Amino acid sequence: MSGISGADASWHHVVGVVVLSLLSACESSVDELAPQPMVTPTFVGSSSCQTCHAEEFDAWLGSHHALAMQRATTGTVLGDFSGVDLEHFGAVSSFSERDGSFYVRTDSADGEMQEFLISYTFGVMPLQQYLVEFPQGRLQVLPIAWDSRPSDEGGQRWFHLYPDQSIEYTDSLHWTGREQNWNFMCAECHSTNLQKNYSATNNSFDTTWSEISIGCEGCHGPGSGHVDQAEGGHFTSTAGLRVDLDDTGRAVWEMNAQTGVASRSEVRLRSPSQPDACGRCHSRRSGITESYQYNRPLLDTHAVSMLDELLYYPDGQVLEEVYVYGSFLQSRMYQAGVTCSDCHNPHTAKLRTGDDPSEVCSTCHLPSIFKATEHHRHKTQSVNCVDCHMLSREFMVIDERRDHSFRVPRPDITKVTGSPNACNDCHVDRSVDWAVQAFHDWVGDDLPDHYGFEIHAGINGSGNLPLLKVAVSADYPGIVRATALTLLQSPYSRNVADVIQDALANADPMIRIGALRALRGLPPEVQLDWVAPLLSDEVRVPRLEAANLISPLRALLPAQYSTAFGMAELELKESMFAAAERPEAQNNLGNLYAESGDPESSAEAFLTALRLEPRAAAARVNLADLYRRLDRDEDAENVLREGIADVPEEPAYHHSLGLLLVRQQQAKNGLGELAMAADLQPDNARYVYVYAVALNSLGQSDLAIDYLSSIRSDFLDNFDIHWALATMLRDQGRNEEARGVAEEIANIYPGVESVRNLLNSLRSDTNGNR
Repeated sequence: MSGISGADASWHHVVGVVVLSLLSACESSVDELAPQPMVTPTFVGSSSCQTCHAEEFDAWLGSHHALAMQRATTGTVLGDFSGVDLEHFGAVSSFSERDGSFYVRTDSADGEMQEFLISYTFGVMPLQQYLVEFPQGRLQVLPIAWDSRPSDEGGQRWFHLYPDQSIEYTDSLHWTGREQNWNFMCAECHSTNLQKNYSATNNSFDTTWSEISIGCEGCHGPGSGHVDQAEGGHFTSTAGLRVDLDDTGRAVWEMNAQTGVASRSEVRLRSPSQPDACGRCHSRRSGITESYQYNRPLLDTHAVSMLDELLYYPDGQVLEEVYVYGSFLQSRMYQAGVTCSDCHNPHTAKLRTGDDPSEVCSTCHLPSIFKATEHHRHKTQSVNCVDCHMLSREFMVIDERRDHSFRVPRPDITKVTGSPNACNDCHVDRSVDWAVQAFHDWVGDDLPDHYGFEIHAGINGSGNLPLLKVAVSADYPGIVRATALTLLQSPYSRNVADVIQDALANADPMIRIGALRALRGLPPEVQLDWVAPLLSDEVRVPRLEAANLISPLRALLPAQYSTAFGMAELELKESMFAAAERPEAQNNLGNLYAESGDPESSAEAFLTALRLEPRAAAARVNLADLYRRLDRDEDAENVLREGIADVPEEPAYHHSLGLLLVRQQQAKNGLGELAMAADLQPDNARYVYVYAVALNSLGQSDLAIDYLSSIRSDFLDNFDIHWALATMLRDQGRNEEARGVAEEIANIYPGVESVRNLLNSLRSDTNGNR
């Protein structure tokens, strides 16, 4: 992903920069009781703010926000276009300038070399990227960027964002393709009031903005009401602005001389606004509506990623390009009430105290205590606060970004989970064991619990118990507890179900979302009963999750929830239309239409997905399954065989075809396809399980048992695989072996009634045989 959404890397390394409401600069009275006019505000441009807010405007003018995107001119282009070349895996790209315009000669969508006009610059520091206009309103991001750093820091050069990969024109990551499309991947976070305006009918964009870069209204919202009131010399309580970014209020940070740590003088009575406002761009998320809602929770307009194992390490540290929001939510700083502008100047996008990050830390952490050797155990001035508490990772080859979870180094977590730690990050010549021992020598053996251990255990074969420990702990951040809920695996014991039910009512919408995703492991009637009230949740993402869960069960939904479901389903469709140019969104839309009893629209959505991406495996499989349910088996088979002819190594096609052939009583051919799927993707639990069950059902029980026995160590906590093996062994009268497998299941999934019943029956049979 680093070369995709990373197009905005030039300023994404700055934590949640926001613009505070500085109404005091407008010397006008404020009437707290004056009614606000019911007029929809419009965007007026940053220049409208300059007269009253000159200091803030001037500070913003040179910021990364102000320079996030610019038209390509001699004054904005930083790269060397003097005829220089860059070779990448044999392909030579050339950069030139003619008559004030800038060009690149590089590989095109058909693999041929072609010259392209540079239309826009993208970012400034530490790199600058460039955009090329394509037909149908598309802007594409070049994979070659300019290193804007000074020469003595390794900069002033062209470099490829995928230095170790040959990205051919047929590759989905090729710069001319959908994964490098500015309109979808990057645009929202580089311009103000961005309207994507995608037409599904024409498969084209008519993308617009009110300001090419991130201006004042990008954070404050449309400013026409504020300007009108300023010109009229009469302010209402909100001064004509929809956004309240004042997270400080009357509070100050008061230093505790004994602990050396400052705390807010007033308890925060509402969630801070700035992290969610900044999180719109400084988070790993996907848009769920075309219309951004200012001064509403981020989860009203964007679905934020949990601490997914492909994005974060088990202890929540940054693994892939996730920006800041998910990290900051984990931090003790966030829990203590720290907000973005406590550290960052909202207009310059720089640290409030200058370039030395330790200075901004010192505003709340007394230097006499925390800069002392007694605290950091290093020679004075040899380390900065961020060296230990904010590890950095490089994205887009050269863009170093710091982890904003502000964590204490824990090499003991590294030893168990493989997550990084600050000690070995500096002492690369030392072992983890050395770091663990040194850390224990400093702080002792009584270390606080950390969710990293349990998350790691939960995703590595230890079942639900460690995840439950995280999910119920009020000491852990909401995003962590939510992640643990999403990792729960069915079948559930009564205890697990109770935890999920309680989480559905949690005040934190993240936790409600995690609980909703966990609900799929419960019976349909329980899902309906527990989920239906959340169709009217105050936040949009939980409503969408609830509608998505209920959609296939809609025929069973009690009448009193039909109106709420209808409204939530409309929002769910809107979230799919918001990404209509993506094949995965069309696939989701196809499933929704199928569940609503509209097979014609369902088929059209699946076909649209395949027109957008002929290799969209999920859409092809779902289209085939739709045809099968419509008794169009021949069409279903043709769709799958077309996919196999195009991509013979795609396991999903073989798996789906195998199931279809088995249903058609073509057992031998079907079994061969199922075996192919399992061979192509042996780490897919579903494929290996279905293949084993098919073997057993077709009278090859010994082969099925041998197969499951050979692979079950690769799926230590997979219930289905172990259950299938135990029941197959039981059916062959091999009760002792069956009981051993069942006991393994019981250890990982304690309290599950079906497992308890199986064990009781096996013990009874064994005792009887004796």
